[in-house]
Amino acid sequence: MTAAKRQITAADILPLAEYQSIRVEERRRISAVKKLRRVEVGPFATFYFENWATIRHQIQEMLHIEKGGEAQLADELEAFGPLVPRGGELVATVMFEIDDPIRRKAALLRIGGIEHQTFLSIGGAQSRGVPDAERENTSEDGKASAVQFFHFPLTEAQIAGFKTQGTQVLLGFDHPNYGHIAVVPAAVQAALAEDL
Repeated sequence: MTAAKRQITAADILPLAEYQSIRVEERRRISAVKKLRRVEVGPFATFYFENWATIRHQIQEMLHIEKGGEAQLADELEAFGPLVPRGGELVATVMFEIDDPIRRKAALLRIGGIEHQTFLSIGGAQSRGVPDAERENTSEDGKASAVQFFHFPLTEAQIAGFKTQGTQVLLGFDHPNYGHIAVVPAAVQAALAEDL
């Protein structure tokens, strides 16, 4: 197994024409990668664990859609680059997915502050999710953002436990209005272990 890549640079991004020529295949490939990096927690929260490939794909897609050139590339690298795990951590995009806009607004108002009540438990040892400080995760009126980003810093012992087959890994929220926990499936755990 090769070491995980820890940083995306402009040199890693394909020129637009080159990306467009492989886009269909690349989307199919990344879709398969993402299937092993996804955990649903409760009725409407999904964790999408990021890595170099998923973030590179996100940047390529943004450039494909918006066609903003070099200026946009710099902005995308600045915005998404920090979501590549740097070793000793896992990084997740969390989406609170509710189709109905009225239900979504009501639910997001009930879970304000959830960015401080997210955790990963590895064999009973807990890592609290560290929210992206650059974003407004909960608005002044108490409404949680529907998309949030978390870093889960891990100790050496937690990393060793995570990489040990059979260690129970839990992911969840201890928010009073959204107290849900999920077991991280073994296949997802194995895929995420490559980030560490």
